[in-house]
Amino acid sequence: KDERCGTVQRSGANLAFKLRVVEDMAGGKHKSLNEALRRNGIRGAAAPAKRMKEHGREDILPKRVRVETMDETDEMKAARTRIRELEAAFANARMDYCLGSAFLETACRKLGTRRA
Repeated sequence: KDERCGTVQRSGANLAFKLRVVEDMAGGKHKSLNEALRRNGIRGAAAPAKRMKEHGREDILPKRVRVETMDETDEMKAARTRIRELEAAFANARMDYCLGSAFLETACRKLGTRRA
């Protein structure tokens, strides 16, 4: 037990506890996922959300809806394309650097000099 905040430290909760949290959410005992996490002393929302999906209770998870105009969609598509192009260019530049470095290392070894 952590004396500073009065909570029990868990390295991994047992299955019964995990299922109880899911059932409490499904039964409406908690108004939100954050409230359920706070009341049960759970840090991080990823594990309980994963557990709810495993037990087919995605319907009680919070939903996020994004509304975009056609211009925004086009901008996002262009941005993704540009990111892919930049990642490819970076990979090529990195490969060129590695090959150049290896070539220099080999040349220095053959000449019997040390690379600075």
